Amino acid sequence: MANFYTDNPDLKHHLTHPLMQKIVALKERDYTDAEKFDYAPQNFEDAMDNFDKVLEIVGELCGGLIAENAEGVDHQGASCANGHAIYADGTVANLEACRQAGLMGMAMPRRFGGLNFPITPYIMAADIVSRADTGFENLWGLQDCAETIYEFADEDQKQRYIPRVCAGETMSMDLTEPDAGSDLQSVMLKASQDEDGTWRLNGVKRFITNGDSDIHLVLARSEEGTKDGRGLSMFIYDKRNGGVTVRRIENKMGIKGSPTCELVYKNAKAELVGNRRLGLIKYVMALMNGARLGIAAQSVGVSELAWREALAYAKDRRQFGKAIIEFPAVAEMLSVMKAKLDASRSLLYECSRFVDMYKIYEDIAKERSLTPEEKAEMKHYSKLADALTPMAKGMGSEYCNQNAYDCIQIHGGSGFMKDYACERLYRDARITSIYEGTTQLQVVAAIRHVTTGTYKSLIDSYAAVDVRPELQGLKDNLAAMTQQMVKAVEAVTAVGDTHYTDFMARRMVEMCGCIVMGYLLVLDANRSESFTASATVYNKLAQAEVAKHADFIANFKPEQLAFYKA
Repeated sequence: MANFYTDNPDLKHHLTHPLMQKIVALKERDYTDAEKFDYAPQNFEDAMDNFDKVLEIVGELCGGLIAENAEGVDHQGASCANGHAIYADGTVANLEACRQAGLMGMAMPRRFGGLNFPITPYIMAADIVSRADTGFENLWGLQDCAETIYEFADEDQKQRYIPRVCAGETMSMDLTEPDAGSDLQSVMLKASQDEDGTWRLNGVKRFITNGDSDIHLVLARSEEGTKDGRGLSMFIYDKRNGGVTVRRIENKMGIKGSPTCELVYKNAKAELVGNRRLGLIKYVMALMNGARLGIAAQSVGVSELAWREALAYAKDRRQFGKAIIEFPAVAEMLSVMKAKLDASRSLLYECSRFVDMYKIYEDIAKERSLTPEEKAEMKHYSKLADALTPMAKGMGSEYCNQNAYDCIQIHGGSGFMKDYACERLYRDARITSIYEGTTQLQVVAAIRHVTTGTYKSLIDSYAAVDVRPELQGLKDNLAAMTQQMVKAVEAVTAVGDTHYTDFMARRMVEMCGCIVMGYLLVLDANRSESFTASATVYNKLAQAEVAKHADFIANFKPEQLAFYKA
């Protein structure tokens, strides 16, 4: 039986990144939690050993039960009966196993029954779970909705709901409606108050992942007469109170074990989270950033499975008297798949570390005043996390889809059949670049960090790191790409036309993304020679992509925009 953690040394490489020492010390308040909880770590080595052991449990569970159940779950899917969602048998077994193993509420504080994990090892667990069953990660991974309760709810709500999540109850975020998909400011689910102040929800939600969960975070319109985001608030709905029925479960292309529900709210009792009117402006934005990081991890998990399935088949399948992996065309595909996987994983964990740094400082600020240095550091990492989250989700999900495509291609005709896992993962992969904000919306979120120089400053910081002599050539290539990117951005912004900038946004974001991931792989290779091949392959891939986009921008005339209309 495989262990999906121990069979992948790349995970340990990212878990032991130098910044983790500071992250863990801050998260553990310099290890003072050990005075209150006998299972809390006493030092960094103790904490890392704890992460290692828990991730081994995750890896064993995923390599065994969850991966073995994945095919059956895909065939059986979720169903709807008597106004409720019914999980596939394998999903029920998976959830119970995760509860028994104590893998729910991993990032929540110990006082609520959680493991107090930083975001990074939690996201690593999501990466592993996604490799086992992409759809199941949606159910298991929605535990991170508890982070919104922890950040914004009052103490009474925290005490009542977070321990339930840590004990294994499921969550959902009920945002989308039939007429409000990506445009969440158009949400119209009505929130009104009884005379005694009790909130009631009425309306319909659609495309809700795990919509029959135990605890829901619901975006609803609390302000009568409003039509924009300023009239929306966030609510907690407890399934035990009744008032919500599942009208239907969507018949999806993939992730079939994850029930995607249409919900009908009828006078459903709910509780306000935080302050009125901040539901979309503040709380959903925080919720979505966490969700996007989760989808980035899901994408990496699918990329991992795609590469492994393709590699195994290429070694086994023989044509013309030899294994197909010996053909240069196939070997190149596998090398590029691995480079894209490693690049997206490096970006994922760089982003998760930045999220850890600013979120931990935010949490510390609730306990004491931050020093000026700490405030500056929190602001710095918050900006970097805001920049890398859409990039990790957008580019990681696109690479995930490309790897799933190439996995099918390497399998040939067999890949089109349901006899191999690649057919399922191909269907599962497709949603990653759509939900929690399409790739196009990630570009919208990322472009301001191109034009304001956030990515350029980050790239400069990577360029300043000394590397082994054999890696210097890759750095030189990246420096040349950076100059191409800077020239292209200057050319676009010089036009002074917002519509023109929006048109070129994807190209500029992808140029920055290729350079960022190229540098991250060089730095990975500097720490471990095992990344040298991927750093080299990705460097060539990035060169071609940056040159392509730079050439398009240099040779495009603004008046040609007229031809790009539907």
